[in-house]
Amino acid sequence: MRLTVDTEARTLEVEDDGGSAAHHLYDPAALYVLTQLWVKVGWSLKYPYQYTWLGRPLIQLPDDVLAIQELVYRVRPTVIVETGVAHGGSLVLYSSVLKALGGGKVIGVDIEIRPHNREAIENHVLADGIVLIEGDSVAPETLLRVRDQIRPDDKVLVILDSNHSRDHVNAELDAYADLVSADSYIVATDGVMEWVADAPRGDTSWFEDNPWRAGQDFVARDPRFVLDEPAPLFDETVPGVRRATHWPGAYLRKVG
Repeated sequence: MRLTVDTEARTLEVEDDGGSAAHHLYDPAALYVLTQLWVKVGWSLKYPYQYTWLGRPLIQLPDDVLAIQELVYRVRPTVIVETGVAHGGSLVLYSSVLKALGGGKVIGVDIEIRPHNREAIENHVLADGIVLIEGDSVAPETLLRVRDQIRPDDKVLVILDSNHSRDHVNAELDAYADLVSADSYIVATDGVMEWVADAPRGDTSWFEDNPWRAGQDFVARDPRFVLDEPAPLFDETVPGVRRATHWPGAYLRKVG
């Protein structure tokens, strides 16, 4: 793809194998093209690796952090299950939002929780709202341990951020679907892999092997869920403006 920006003429020209298109530089369509390029370059340079939440690394795009806290505020879950722990920043984020909303539990599941990360999470000021479970996220024994932490009256939100292969995300979607409460969500993160497959640090297999594809597979076979990205709670942007994200097609709402 070739982009030509003319700030004097205020135009953005896009050329690719499908032809060419011209946009006014200050039009939402132009912003989206530039945002996609920014996301791709930023991903290759590890842009999200500079952010923390209350001292723990997040490794998330700030736009996605704000969007997920909006979802937590909207859904008001009492339990959030996240597969993939890493440094624990997301667990701390969710725990802080739940605490601000009156309380709740965050369950972090990972096949390996490194000792220094476990120590930092378990000694964090919000540790009393976090439960760590080490094990394969789709193994029956791990799922049983997760279920043991959930009461019948809990409202559950699930976020998938572990192994991002299409097969594994499909397996997680099937494994955790029953835990999700009505009108809550499974969020299958990092569909950005498809967008960055041909970037530095990418892999061309990601054009098909990614969470976005898994989400498409899942809603096609499980009619209880629909793709439904929540609109911003507050939006005074020009119509058509879209957020930067690493999570395209991530939001799967349980409707039945």
